Amino acid sequence: MAENPTVLVTAPETVTTVKGYTVGVLRGLRRFAEKQPVGTASGVILGVIILLAVASPLIAPYNPIEGHFTSINQPPDSEYLLGTDRVGRDVLSRVIYGARISLLVAFVAVIVGDALGAMWGIASGYLGGKFDIYSQRLVELLLSFPTLILAMVLLLGLGAGVFTVIVAIAITRIPLSVRVIRSVSLSVKENSYIEAARAIGASDLRVMALHIAPQCLAPWLVLVTAQLGGVIVLEASLGFLGVGVPAPTATWGNMLGGAVAATLKPEWWLVIFPGVAITITVLAFNLFGDSIRDALDPKLRGNT
Repeated sequence: MAENPTVLVTAPETVTTVKGYTVGVLRGLRRFAEKQPVGTASGVILGVIILLAVASPLIAPYNPIEGHFTSINQPPDSEYLLGTDRVGRDVLSRVIYGARISLLVAFVAVIVGDALGAMWGIASGYLGGKFDIYSQRLVELLLSFPTLILAMVLLLGLGAGVFTVIVAIAITRIPLSVRVIRSVSLSVKENSYIEAARAIGASDLRVMALHIAPQCLAPWLVLVTAQLGGVIVLEASLGFLGVGVPAPTATWGNMLGGAVAATLKPEWWLVIFPGVAITITVLAFNLFGDSIRDALDPKLRGNT
């Protein structure tokens, strides 16, 4: 007797749940757009910049490291919309590709650094005792160094390259993240449900992972969005000083640094366009981060 073929049927409850979740997300985005118009506009600008960075091989008109020696230091015109540099490379293509490296370094460094700092801060605040004391002394030592100087020292030891720049910048993100998340952990661990979890035999690791970490997610997201703009400036500063991502890789920082290093009075388009790209991106990240903070902070939510 032949067996009936198996028919997969999606449960109505699952479909309803997915639709409800989608509707909830759309309502949340609409509410955010209504209450945070500046943050929404900043998010749209960031989306365009990220799209340009991802699709840079398709959008950039020229190879960013290929020189056109018949068009050296050419001002903006119909062929080279943003001009060329001292070796004939197209500035527009380098700005577009520079977004790729700058955003990659910023996102990876901030997420990795703040994630490590968050885990350290949760453990420090919850466990307390000598671990907390020694942890905070180490954090204070790291905070005593100016961020740019600390990143430069780390890069001198690690060497130049995209990966080492990410590592160096990620390490500079850890201390502030530890301080912020530790303060949240200290507050959360005093709640009665934490005592209840410990009373039924939950381990410290389980309490930190399942009960304290979720309460730290909102401030962690605010911390990440607030630091992205600063990290882009930090990466650009390292590139400008010649210790960041090495040439000929295009980043906004080494574009500025290369223009200034070549001559004390560089052509205006070699300075203006990378500078404008940095300014717009950093401003958009800062405004978007402020809007996320206002949307997630219960004390500010009613005033927005």
